[in-house]
Amino acid sequence: MKMITAVIKPFKLEEVREALAECGVNGLTVTEVKGFGRQKGHTELYRGAEYVVDFL
Repeated sequence: MKMITAVIKPFKLEEVREALAECGVNGLTVTEVKGFGRQKGHTELYRGAEYVVDFL
């Protein structure tokens, strides 16, 4: 058994799933993740309070 970890964009999920199925991989676990990098985030107002959104 081998474990493969991949971070892909959500719109590519179906294409990746189909390619894995063609290779004989019939099971996978999908987890939605958020992260940050070069983007600095932004500030939002919610109910009069200001919040910094770092994870995009």
